[in-house]
Amino acid sequence: MSKQAEFAVILKMNPMFADLGADELQRLSGLCHTQQLNSGEVLFQKGDPGDALFGVRRGQIRIETGASDGSRLTLNFMGPGDLFGEVAVLDGQDRTADAAAGEASELFVLRREDFLGFLEREPKVAVKLIALLCQRIRWQSERMEESVLQPLPVRLARRLCALAEDFGSEVHISQEQLGIFVGAARESVNRQLQSWRRDGILDLQRGRILLHNMPKLTAVARND
Repeated sequence: MSKQAEFAVILKMNPMFADLGADELQRLSGLCHTQQLNSGEVLFQKGDPGDALFGVRRGQIRIETGASDGSRLTLNFMGPGDLFGEVAVLDGQDRTADAAAGEASELFVLRREDFLGFLEREPKVAVKLIALLCQRIRWQSERMEESVLQPLPVRLARRLCALAEDFGSEVHISQEQLGIFVGAARESVNRQLQSWRRDGILDLQRGRILLHNMPKLTAVARND
């Protein structure tokens, strides 16, 4: 399968492009090119021009922002099949967060001028994009609610379940990164993970978490 055909498959899996026909997907995927990133390499920084939409072919991209005290807050992880960069590529304003490769990655890149030209020809895609952006806003609101109202085990379980949806039962993430992601100290995250390890829910290895019992973890995430 060619890279353009692979990108068309990824687009078809995304709600924004799911209703497009094969010819439309082929035309859109034909506008993209690929970009390689090494682990830790920065894709863009907050304030950079929003000149492209990205799709993850392989690897992992961390969306992050910095706090006034110098700490880092991980807003999201993007894995294979995920699209990101919609906000900046639509309004042409600067990037609102940083993006860096969590591991060696390959991205599909769709330039802003090409994407906007396609939207002008395909208005139903623009409607889908509006719905997707609303979904992202709701997700961010849920994250804020979690950080205030939900206890650490629930927040942690929800994040691990979400990561498992993208990356499977072997999640490559450090406890420090996970702590930043759920808004908790590494020590608190470690205590909870060790408890789940004793219960057989997961196992811990250097830089990764192996999820063994998703039903139990999902039950914690639902706060059952």
